[in-house]
Amino acid sequence: MKTLSHWLASPWRRSAAAAVVGALPVLAFPGPALWWWAWVALVPWLLLARTAPTWKRAAYDGWCGGFGFMLAMHHWLLPNLHVFTFVIAALLGALWAPWGWLVRRLLGGAPSAGRAAAALLVLPSGWLAVELVRSWEGLGGPWGVLGASQWQVAPALRLASVGGVWLLSFLVVAVNVAVAVLVAVRRARMPALAGLVATVAATSAAWVWSPRPDADGERAAIAVVQPGVVAGAASADRRFDREEELTRRLADRDLDLIVWGESSVGFDLDDRPDLARRLAALSRETGADILVNVDARRSDKPGIYKSSVLVGPDGPTGDRYDKMRLVPFGEYVPARSLLGWATSVGEAAGEDRRRGTEQVVMDVGDGLRIGPMVCFESAFPDMSRRLAADGAEVLLAQSSTSTFQHTWAPEQHASLAALRAAETGRPMVHATLTGVSAVYDANGARIGSWLGTDASASRVYEVPLTHGSTPYVRHGDWTLHAALLVLAAWAAAEGVRGVRVRRSAPPPPAPPARTAHGSRARPGH
Repeated sequence: MKTLSHWLASPWRRSAAAAVVGALPVLAFPGPALWWWAWVALVPWLLLARTAPTWKRAAYDGWCGGFGFMLAMHHWLLPNLHVFTFVIAALLGALWAPWGWLVRRLLGGAPSAGRAAAALLVLPSGWLAVELVRSWEGLGGPWGVLGASQWQVAPALRLASVGGVWLLSFLVVAVNVAVAVLVAVRRARMPALAGLVATVAATSAAWVWSPRPDADGERAAIAVVQPGVVAGAASADRRFDREEELTRRLADRDLDLIVWGESSVGFDLDDRPDLARRLAALSRETGADILVNVDARRSDKPGIYKSSVLVGPDGPTGDRYDKMRLVPFGEYVPARSLLGWATSVGEAAGEDRRRGTEQVVMDVGDGLRIGPMVCFESAFPDMSRRLAADGAEVLLAQSSTSTFQHTWAPEQHASLAALRAAETGRPMVHATLTGVSAVYDANGARIGSWLGTDASASRVYEVPLTHGSTPYVRHGDWTLHAALLVLAAWAAAEGVRGVRVRRSAPPPPAPPARTAHGSRARPGH
């Protein structure tokens, strides 16, 4: 330990160590085998920040750890954004600086049992505050929220139906804090053990008592069409031809809906009535409505939109959803007058896409109600929750991850659909151009197999329908509100304590008495 402390005495080495330990939680995301890692991955970061010699150093440890976390989470952007990826990671990493200070304030030195017990609530609440701020669309959205690492853990998904992915993040951080206290603070081990027991009890109670979606045996047959990578000149036309070919294979399958991926149609259907006629013919041939995604300049409005458009046997039905939340730099450049230079060092959007104004629930087939989202929007829990509250029976996300084909981004994106399904108690279809395409039932369990990144196929999924609503749909982001209340209560308690300490402090000693001339009288005077 002395050797390690000596090594960390160098500010540069300590900063590097903070960045490395901050990146460790990301190892829990790529696959299901390491979901358990998230429950202990924050411990090295906590131990480092609590031993910071000053509060400024603790805040810097938080910043460096946040930089490592964000860079590791978004490393697959490097080929596209280049150096700007580091800039984004540094800016967003600064959000963890107050959290690092908070770790030292509560766990630094030899904390009492009371202070350690408070840490079990305050530190997870502080982490949620960071996730809340960085989840703003302009800062990149809630991609890589810590609780999302638990997307294949059945008890965790049941908890998500109670408090959303935010509740999972809170519990994951709380367990990490408890383990750190057990490792480093002997006098506070009882509160740490109590915290671990409370987490297990909460998980068990949610598994037993939280309401399940009501399934009545009704099913919807939904097909996903994934054309795969289509490159070269006239790729939009060639992609449409491939999607048309794959869709024809679905004839006589008694389908309720066929879903194409994001940007599956590269032309406005009003400008290309020939494409609208071909889609209508496909709908008649397959006996199902087709949900396509148009990425093109509108003929009736200025600008480029990404829109989910429903096409029936007679052509477009008039149901249209325009994407509301856009990918920073990918679909628009925030503060383009200041950050427009990003287009010269990476593949940032040359022209900003336009935004839609409201979410839409569409009726298809024999009364099936669907709630479409486009790509990045499936990361936002509030959007799927609102669609479920508005009566959507199936949630849909149309996506395209061809730019990041051979990274972990496609699988990570597809996994978000499991969380949205579990949160809302509604099955969810994640359909992409190039993979990964996946379908999940109302409990977040996968239906059938994925369509991988190299697949070019159409596949039919029998999707069980459910009714009723989950606590998360009814009560919303109560976990976030509770976390903010915890932070406010702790700040108020700290303020009161600070006032009491100042009032009870002894008065400063009186200065020594001086003569009228400001010095002692000398002998003989």
